[in-house]
Amino acid sequence: MVSGTSDRPRLSVFRSLNHIYAQIIDDGIGHTISASSTLDSNIRSKAKNLNKMEMASLVGKQIGEQSKKLGIKRVVFDRGGHKYHGRVKAVAEAVRETGLEL
Repeated sequence: MVSGTSDRPRLSVFRSLNHIYAQIIDDGIGHTISASSTLDSNIRSKAKNLNKMEMASLVGKQIGEQSKKLGIKRVVFDRGGHKYHGRVKAVAEAVRETGLEL
């Protein structure tokens, strides 16, 4: 099982049939620090004509930008038991583009 600390929290990705969710979690205290998903209003407004891969990239960019504002530079990537391809990979690559280290 992947676990995060205060110094390096866990970036958890959950993928359902229609949506993708990402959370940054400090497992030491058991709190979600930041979260983003395709259900967020600002992502839904941008994602009118996008496919699932492009929406996953938007979620990754948003969670990466939120983490930079909070001063988080490194995270542990938790793919939630899914293979590292498709939408899970799109989230990870978008997070890396924002400067967050996985």
